[in-house]
Order: sequence, then C-alpha cells, then structure tokens
Amino acid sequence: MRTQHRIVYLLFCVVLCATFFAGGPDALGQAKKKEKSLYDRLGGVYAIATVVDDFIDRVVADDILNANPAIKEARDRVPRAGLKYRVTEMVCMATGGPCKYTGRTMKESHKHLNITEKEWDALVVDFKASLNKFNVPEKEQNELIAIVGSTKKDIVMHPNM
Repeated sequence: MRTQHRIVYLLFCVVLCATFFAGGPDALGQAKKKEKSLYDRLGGVYAIATVVDDFIDRVVADDILNANPAIKEARDRVPRAGLKYRVTEMVCMATGGPCKYTGRTMKESHKHLNITEKEWDALVVDFKASLNKFNVPEKEQNELIAIVGSTKKDIVMHPNM
C-alpha cells in the first residue's frame, strides 16, 4: 500500500507542477484574481447613484442644454428623482451590476429633443466633472465614457434627419 500512496502522491505533484508551469506563476490563483466587473470597481449601486445624483444636477443646471427649448420642456415635465433613478438603473446594468434597466430606449426617449453635437459635448463635460469630483479612476472613467459614447447615435440629432 505504501507504494501506491507514493505513486498517487507523485502523480499529484506532477499534475500540480504541470498546471503551475503551463499557466505561469499565477495559474493557481488566476480564478481568484479575475478582474472585477466595472460595476464592482465603481463601488456598486450606491457609489453609482451618488455620481448620477451629482451628474443629473449638473445637467439640469447646464445653460447650453437649457438653451434647447425641447430639453427645457422635458426637464420641467420629468421629475428629477425619476430621471436619477432611471440613469442609475441604466449605469448599474451597463457596468455589469445586478440592476435591470426598465426605461425606454435611448432613441425613443431622446428623439423629440433635437439634441445637437454641441449639447452632447456639454453633457460629456458634465459627466466627466462628476466623475472627477468623486475621484473615479481614469481606467473606469474611460470605460464609462465608452459606454455613454455608444448611445450617442441614438441621442444626437443628425443633420440629414
């Protein structure tokens, strides 16, 4: 029996070493070190809601955006708290969190607002200001800006429309 135990132990060591060297020094801990989702790296829904709260307050007060009568009218009609909730829900879902966005599509909710490139740029400036205020790291900011940027085609009015 002792010989069989030694053989099993030897085989175990060979498999362990092969796994270690085949995948490099980090192979054994790789599953644990898998990068967290953007949602987790941002700090979860409460951190996201805090940034969204600040962002929506900036957007609502933005003179460039308020110069557009359609945007101003929508702001007067849609409760700020509801907008903050929907944006938080969307960011939570888009970053890999457990939330499910239940609002209208970006195209549907913005088509009547006639948003221009200048207004889009003002929105992005407001978003970056909120991210900077809460010290969101550059890597995560870039990922968030890319997510927001992916909605631009559904939000900004195209001149040939």
